[in-house]
Amino acid sequence: MLTSQSSAPSSLDPQGSLVLRDPLPTDEAQVLAAQSELAEDGFNFTLRRADQTWEQYLDKVERDRAGINLSPGRVPATMLFAAIGNQIVGRVHIRHELTPALLVEGGHIGYCVRPAHRRRGYATEMLRQGLRVVKSLGIERALVTCDDDNQGSISTIERCGGILEDTVAAEGSAPKRRYWIDLR
Repeated sequence: MLTSQSSAPSSLDPQGSLVLRDPLPTDEAQVLAAQSELAEDGFNFTLRRADQTWEQYLDKVERDRAGINLSPGRVPATMLFAAIGNQIVGRVHIRHELTPALLVEGGHIGYCVRPAHRRRGYATEMLRQGLRVVKSLGIERALVTCDDDNQGSISTIERCGGILEDTVAAEGSAPKRRYWIDLR
């Protein structure tokens, strides 16, 4: 099980430190609520298939991390939930390697903060901790992408050291900004 705790509590975080941790059997209700909150934006919080039970999902998370029985075009990946105490405030999805498609859209890290928890510095802390996990995988340069019009993510990525390489057209969606973050 992975747990990554911030080095110091944020002044924006009166309830304690944000921790990235593995999904737990007890998380299902909070995750369903997060999925419902983000459905309006067309965002799949867990990347879970509708026909999966929670137990099947947890098993798939472990298999994805180990790179076992991956679907075509998928790479080993780690799903972590961001929690303040027992409250899930967001999630981080870390791809252990990049495909040609992930080089354009997706990158090494995808993250999301639940709507009620935004604008508190959580995205920046989630990305910082996620970058430590990426570095632990032996990756020296991390790619992080975001929509060209997502000012919140642009600021988050730049605060974490992201250097804009370019903006690319993404088929069927908004143009994507591609940032590299040196982890050496």
